[in-house]
Amino acid sequence: MRSHFIARLRARCRACGFTLVELMVTIAVAAILLMIAVPSFQHLILSNRLTTSANALVDAINTARMDAIKLNATTQFCGNTTATNTNDLLGAACGTAAGAVYSLPQSAGTAGQVRAAPPSITSPVQYTSEGVTAVRFSGQGYGYTPSAGSNTPFGDNVAVICTSQLSSDNLRIVSMNAGSIVATASSTGTCP
Repeated sequence: MRSHFIARLRARCRACGFTLVELMVTIAVAAILLMIAVPSFQHLILSNRLTTSANALVDAINTARMDAIKLNATTQFCGNTTATNTNDLLGAACGTAAGAVYSLPQSAGTAGQVRAAPPSITSPVQYTSEGVTAVRFSGQGYGYTPSAGSNTPFGDNVAVICTSQLSSDNLRIVSMNAGSIVATASSTGTCP
């Protein structure tokens, strides 16, 4: 009786397992699916990193505008070079902190930081050779080029973020029109 029970148990266990051929076919199918999915997943990750970087800059621009209105002060969205930030109090406070926001209330002698720069972008995502352009906001919330006496509303690209690891849709362009309308667009182009 006992040998009959053991024989039935062994037969049941053999029916429950995988053969080596079944296991190898399963692994081969999984490998093929991974080879197809990984490039698409990498494209998705890079595209999301571009969009996230552009959104961080748009958020900083909107913070500069809102604080200019709220404080009835001059604020500046900082560029990544001292040349675009200028040498006055706001520009000097900016230094090269791209995306930081500083304010200068009307009676203040020093500029105060409203918002720190967003986390820096890392390779393979980068700014194009134009870098990040500074925008200065008046107490009414209109953006201008940060130069002495500039009263022309800002209307240009603020930043172009790119990656050379994508063959298409590899640029995110953050722009401002008429000193108040911020837009982000996707495009394809060369990345340095």
